[in-house]
Amino acid sequence: MVHSTTASEARPRGRYLVTLTVAALGVVYGDIGTSPLYALRECFYGSHAVPPTPENVLGVLSLIFWSLVIVISIKYLVFVLRADNRGEGGILALMALIGTDGQSNRGRRWLVIMLGLFGAALLYGDGMITPVISVLGAVEGLEVATPLFRPYIVPITIAILTGLFLFQKRGTSGVGAVFGPVVLVWFATIAVLGLKEIARQPSVLAALYPAYGVAFFAHNGWAGFLVLGAVFLVVTGGEALYADMGHFGARPIRIGWFAVALPGLLLNYFGQGALLLGSPEAAANPFYLIAPRWALAPLIVIATAAAIIASQAVISGAYSLTRQAVQLGYAPRMEIEHTSSEEIGQIYMPSVNWGLMFATIALVIGFGSSGAIAAAYGVAVTSTMVITTLLLFIVEREKWGWGGLAAGLLTLVFFIVDTSFFGANILKVTQGGWFPLVVATGVFALMTTWKRGREILAQRLLEHSVPLHVLLGDIAADPPLRVPGTAVFMMRTPGVTPPALVHNLAHNKVLHEKVVFLSVVFEEVPYVPQSQRVKLEALGKSFYGVTARYGFMQDPNVPFVLEQCKAHGLDVVVSGTTFFLGRETLLSTERPGMARWREKLFAVMSRNAARATAFFRIPPEQVLEVGVQVEL
Repeated sequence: MVHSTTASEARPRGRYLVTLTVAALGVVYGDIGTSPLYALRECFYGSHAVPPTPENVLGVLSLIFWSLVIVISIKYLVFVLRADNRGEGGILALMALIGTDGQSNRGRRWLVIMLGLFGAALLYGDGMITPVISVLGAVEGLEVATPLFRPYIVPITIAILTGLFLFQKRGTSGVGAVFGPVVLVWFATIAVLGLKEIARQPSVLAALYPAYGVAFFAHNGWAGFLVLGAVFLVVTGGEALYADMGHFGARPIRIGWFAVALPGLLLNYFGQGALLLGSPEAAANPFYLIAPRWALAPLIVIATAAAIIASQAVISGAYSLTRQAVQLGYAPRMEIEHTSSEEIGQIYMPSVNWGLMFATIALVIGFGSSGAIAAAYGVAVTSTMVITTLLLFIVEREKWGWGGLAAGLLTLVFFIVDTSFFGANILKVTQGGWFPLVVATGVFALMTTWKRGREILAQRLLEHSVPLHVLLGDIAADPPLRVPGTAVFMMRTPGVTPPALVHNLAHNKVLHEKVVFLSVVFEEVPYVPQSQRVKLEALGKSFYGVTARYGFMQDPNVPFVLEQCKAHGLDVVVSGTTFFLGRETLLSTERPGMARWREKLFAVMSRNAARATAFFRIPPEQVLEVGVQVEL
C-alpha cells in the first residue's frame, strides 16, 4: 500500500503508475473479482432462480453488463472517487468531508452523521460476510471435481479462514507484494476461460443490447425482480473502490478497472452465459464447469488464492474503518499495532481481528454454502450503496457547487438503480439478510452511545472544573512549593484545568517546576501535516499549553510531540517527565442524558477501552493516574 499523500497528491506516471495499478488490483478488486464464483449461479440456481432458458440467460447478462457500467464505471469510478477528503475515501471520510462545512445547520449535520455511521456499521457486516462467501465459493470447486469432497467443504473453509486471521498479527507487507500479480493472473485466467466459451457461442454477445434486460423483466415479472438480488452480487466490491482510494489514488484505480478488471469480469460472465446457452444443466456451478477438466485443480487453487486476497482486503479495511471511528470519537480507544515500519496503512487491531474471525467461522457453520449466504451479502452492500448515493448528492450541491437540477437528476438515476437492488435484496431478510442488519444496528448503537456518552462525561466534568486562567491566577497569588522536573497533564477540554492537577495540588501541595498542559485534538481530515502538528503557548510561571493536532488516519504519539516542542522553545526531556492522567469511574444515574441501559453500556465500553498510555504511546512507568468518580 502507498501512503495517500504519495498516491493522491503526486500524480503517478510511467512505471510507478503501472506498479500502483497492479497493487491496486490486489487490494481494491479482490472482492468484486471473485464475484464470478457465485453471482451468475445464484441467478439460475439460487433461492429465487429463473430457468436458464436462452431468453433468461441473455436478459441476466444484459442486466449484469449495465449494472457494471452504471454502478461501478459511472457512479463510483467517475463521480464517487471525486468526493475525496484530502485524498482519503470511504463512508466515514465522506461523512467527515460534509461535516467540515461551516455553513451546515444542526439538523442536516445530524442526518449526515446518522447516515454515515449506519453506513459504516453496515460495512462490518460486509467484512464478516465477504471472507465467508469468497472462500466458500472457491472451495466449492472441489465438489465439482468430485462429490467425495462435499463433506469437507465447510471444514476446509474454516481452516483457511482461521489461518488467515491468525496470520494478521504478522502483517501483510510481505504477502501484499504478491497480491497484485496474483489477482492480475486471476483476471487473465477468467478472461481466457470466458473468451473460449464466447468463441463457441458468439450469439451471447447480443446481451450487450439493453432491450434483453427490459424483456427479461417483461417476461418474468415479479420473479425477474427477485433475481436482481443475485445480479447485484456482480457489483458488491463498489464500496471497496472508494474506501481504498487513499492507498493508491483515483487514477490507478480507474486504470485497473477499465484495463483489467472490467474486461476480465465481462468476458467471464459472458463466457458462463455462453456455456448455459448450450448446456443449461451447467447452472449448478457455471464458473467451474466453464473450465476444461484438466484445468480444474489449478483453477481451484488460484480461485482460493484470489478469495483469500479479497478477504484480506476487507479485513484490512475493517481495521482502517475502526481506527477512523476511534479518532473521530465514535468508538473507544483500541489497541493498534503497526505491522510495517515503512507503510503507514499496515495496522493490526487484535479486538477487531478476533471478533471478525469468530463471526466468520459462525457464519460458515450456520449457512454452510456460498449460495445460502448470498442474501445476507446483498443486503449489507445495497444498504451502504444507497447511503453513499444520498451523501454524494449533498457533496454535489454543497462542495462541488452543482445546481439542484443536475445534482437531482444524477442522484435520481443512481437512486433508482440502488433502491431496485435494495428492494430485491431486502425481501430476503428471512433467508439471511437479517444478519448484516442486526450487526449494523448493534454497531450503530455502540457508536452513537460512545459519542453521546463522551459528550455527557465532558459536561459532568465541566460542572466541577476550574477554568485554567483562574487556577493560574490563584497559583500566582499563592505559589505552592515547586519541585524539580517536568509534569505533563493530559487535558480533555482546552482551557479547563485537568482534574488530575487539582487533586495532585490538593493532596500533595506541590507542583513541578515545569508544567505542560497537553491537548490532543483529532480533526475531520485524514492527515494533519507535521508542520501543523504542534501549537505552543507560554502561560507564564513555567506553565505551557500544548495542542497536538492529528487527522483521523493518524495515530497520536505524545513523546514525539514533546520532542517537537523543542523547535518552539520548550525543552522537555521525555525520560525524566511525569505524565498525569485522569481515570474516571462512571456511575449510571437518573440524571437527564441517556437511557439507563445506554449509560451502563457506555460505562462497560469505557472500562474496556485501551489504556491511554498505550493509545498515546506514553511510557507506562512514568505515568501517575488520578481517579475521579462521575455520575452520568
